[in-house]
Amino acid sequence: MKEFFQVLRRFVPPYKKYLTWSIIFNILSAILNIFSFATLIPILQILFKTSDAKVVKALISWDNVHSFNDVTNWFTNNANYFIQHFIVEVGAANTLLVIGLLLAFMTLLKTVSYFLSSATIIPIRTGVVRDIRNQLYQKINALSIGFFSEERKGDIIARMSGDVQEIEGSIMSSLDMLFKNPILIISYFIALMVISWQLTLFTIIFVPIFGWFMGFVGRKLKARSIEAQSLWSDTMSQVEETLGGLRIIKAFCAEGKMNKRFDKINSEYRDNIMRVNTRQQLAHPMSEFLGTMMIIIVLWVGGILVLNNHTLTGPKFIYYLVMLYSIINPLKEFSKAGYNIPKGLASMERVDKILKAEIDIKEKENPTHIKNFEHQIEFKNVSFSYNSPTKDGRSDTIWVLKNINLIIPKGKTIALVGQSGGGKSTLVDLIPRYYDVQHGEVSIDGINVKDLGIHDLRKLIGNVNQEAILFNDTFRNNISFGVENATDKQIEDAAKIANAYDFITQSENGFETNIGDRGSRLSGGQRQRVSIARAILKNPPILILDEATSALDTESERLVQDALERLMKTRTTVAIAHRLSTIKNADEICVLHEGEIVERGTHQELLDKDGYYKKLHDMQS
Repeated sequence: MKEFFQVLRRFVPPYKKYLTWSIIFNILSAILNIFSFATLIPILQILFKTSDAKVVKALISWDNVHSFNDVTNWFTNNANYFIQHFIVEVGAANTLLVIGLLLAFMTLLKTVSYFLSSATIIPIRTGVVRDIRNQLYQKINALSIGFFSEERKGDIIARMSGDVQEIEGSIMSSLDMLFKNPILIISYFIALMVISWQLTLFTIIFVPIFGWFMGFVGRKLKARSIEAQSLWSDTMSQVEETLGGLRIIKAFCAEGKMNKRFDKINSEYRDNIMRVNTRQQLAHPMSEFLGTMMIIIVLWVGGILVLNNHTLTGPKFIYYLVMLYSIINPLKEFSKAGYNIPKGLASMERVDKILKAEIDIKEKENPTHIKNFEHQIEFKNVSFSYNSPTKDGRSDTIWVLKNINLIIPKGKTIALVGQSGGGKSTLVDLIPRYYDVQHGEVSIDGINVKDLGIHDLRKLIGNVNQEAILFNDTFRNNISFGVENATDKQIEDAAKIANAYDFITQSENGFETNIGDRGSRLSGGQRQRVSIARAILKNPPILILDEATSALDTESERLVQDALERLMKTRTTVAIAHRLSTIKNADEICVLHEGEIVERGTHQELLDKDGYYKKLHDMQS
């Protein structure tokens, strides 16, 4: 329960007013329930004409009340006084009708209060789940790119969907029970003590036993739930991989293999969740059995008090049993919450792995703000590494870049070439701080990028990647992505410069045409030209091209290359290229091999050196 209340302290405070109203209505509901059932005593006395009710000749003044016993005596005496006078005036049958109508009216008030207590919990339940999803999404946007290289997308989707849904179904659905039932239990317990403290003290011996059973099974349930949610993540990851690789699955006729693989994971999840749900179903029969045992023992002990000791009257004993039955139901609900909550806490643990993940790329407390790029980008003794886990649980440090020194003057085009895995993409990712260097520094106009405001830095940079990253939205919204209040003319001009205007206007709805998931309705060249139009509209002084034409056919490459040349005019460009023909006109070409710059110069200078670049050029020729 400690973990549960920690969750509440994190997410419930914004909804305190709803919680306050819920508690008020729960207290009112409990009081009305106690007093409505108290009408059973005079009803039974009238029906069975018992001698339990003493003839009351006078009212007791409130001034004579000095203790708790005096309060109960005052209430009982004066209620009997009015009932007896009413019987004399209108008769027993009419008195019974009046008491019945009073019971109906109080029951109406009780049920309205009960409804309002539950209704005021609903904004908390729905609001907290919304807040968790918002926090998850915001944290995903805030985390560095390196975090997601070690996580599966399917697992993250599972945490945002299945785990958050489990939190709502387990923890949030238990809120009503956990704020209502303690109030009802305490209120009914006080009523039981007032009716017969001897019988109540004997009864509460069974409550700790009841609680211990629930707690024991609940702890086992949490461990099983964590395992089940982990298997659910594996299932979602499998679906995500299948959707991404459907073309390859069909090409290699691997549908049967993938079906078996999915069935294995899905069956493991089913077996585990079956054990969790089976254990959860123990709550009702266990609480039912313990409750029945309690009633049997109370009937036996209460019968002794009524028949032998005469310390309890018959009508009062029946009222006691009614109140005891009323307290058993909240206890059952409480035990049900004790089963549900561990499942939700298991999911909360998984969600917290994202919410409490460390953000590697942090902005300093008082960053330097920069609006323009004036002079140069400089890499000074830059080295970068990452840790790779080994089979024995340790991790090896792998150096991707080693002692890089490079100056990129404003307005110049610098090209990076070399083997795959040589560190080219990592090098350009250090400029916008997608990663931070371990040694050395990257600076813009003499200011370390770690000292700059992150958004100020990234506003200076435009990206065109090998894979055009587009969104399931219209041409207009994709081109204007990240640029507030862009006019129609600005969007159209950007599309014209990027050689995208013609195919956009020829589509069914022009700029309002939806391009599908990741631009699936477009060809590779069209997707690339839309992403170039997006970079043109942003109008950044620094441009990063990461193999922007390597995946295109000859005609598309010509159109995209033409658009890129227009984009590169008057801009500082860092271009990664595998096709050396696309970077012949670069001001400087740097050849990276195993994380080091091994050659640098213009296209012709590098050919004349007859080194690594010349070998690459000859292979492509």
